[in-house]
Amino acid sequence: MSKFFEALERAEREQALRAPVSSPRTTADPPVSPPPTAPSGGAEWAEVAGDPRVEEHLVSLFNPTSYEAEQYRVLRQVVETLRKGANLQVIAVTSPGVGDGKTTTSVNLAGALAQAADARVLIADMDLRRPSVARQLGLGRSTRGLVDALLDASLTLEDTVERLAHFNLSVLPAGRTSVSPYELLKPPRLEALLDEARQRYDFIVLDTPPFVPVPDCRLIAKCVDGFLIVVAAHQTPRGMLAEVLDLMDQGKVVGLVFNGDDARRSTYYDVYAGPPRGARLRRAWGKS
Repeated sequence: MSKFFEALERAEREQALRAPVSSPRTTADPPVSPPPTAPSGGAEWAEVAGDPRVEEHLVSLFNPTSYEAEQYRVLRQVVETLRKGANLQVIAVTSPGVGDGKTTTSVNLAGALAQAADARVLIADMDLRRPSVARQLGLGRSTRGLVDALLDASLTLEDTVERLAHFNLSVLPAGRTSVSPYELLKPPRLEALLDEARQRYDFIVLDTPPFVPVPDCRLIAKCVDGFLIVVAAHQTPRGMLAEVLDLMDQGKVVGLVFNGDDARRSTYYDVYAGPPRGARLRRAWGKS
C-alpha cells in the first residue's frame, strides 16, 4: 500500500509546482444536462457535438489530438499491455468517494481504446444509484439498459447496447432507475452478461459506483479483471483511499489515475501505477 501513497505524494508535489497561484479547481464529472431524447443510435452526435460542456471533458472523443487526450492514450497503453500479459479485459473504474471524476475517466479511457480501428470496445454504466454515462455522452434517456437486462433474462446484451459507429464505441446505459441495486447485482445474471460481453468485445470498461459509500462495487469485483482507482487532487481524503485499498483485493488493483487541477488545462490526468510502474503492475498481477 505504501507504494500507492508514495505515488500520490509525488503527484501532489509535482502538481503543486505546476499550478499557478489561484484557487484550486477540480475536474470531477461535469453536470452535463441531457439533450432532448433521440431515437436509439440517432443521438449519434448530431445533438452532442455542439454541446461545449460535453466536448470539454470528453477529449478522447472530441479532441483526440489534444494534450489531454494524450494522457488517456498513456492509460490506454497500460491497459492494452495488461490485456496481452495479464488477460485484462473487463476493467472497472471506481473512486473512493463521489465527485472524483470516475465517469469522465471511464468514458475517455473507452474512447481512447476505441481509436484503434479494429478494436471492439464497450462502456457499461454499472453505477445504478447515480447513472451518468448516458448523460455525459448526451444520449438522453434510453428505453433499455443494464437494469432491464438484469431483470429480464430473455434480453441479450445486444438488445440493450447502443452503437456509436462514428466513435467505434458501444454503450450499455444503466437503463431504468433501480430501487435495489444491491439485489440486482447479487444474482449470477450479471456474470452471464459480462461473459457475453467478453465474447463480443476486446475491452469492457465499467463505470462502477464509488467504493467506500456503497457495497455495490464489492459485488461487482468478482466479475472484473482489474480496478482503476480515480483519485482527485486536493479532494480525495487520504484515509478514504486507504480504506479502499484495505477493502479491495490487491491482486485486482491495476493502479491509480491521479485527477489533477492544473488551471491551465481543462482536464489533466497523470497515470500512476506505483513507482516503478512496471514493477507495480507485475506485483499486482503476478505476471510480467
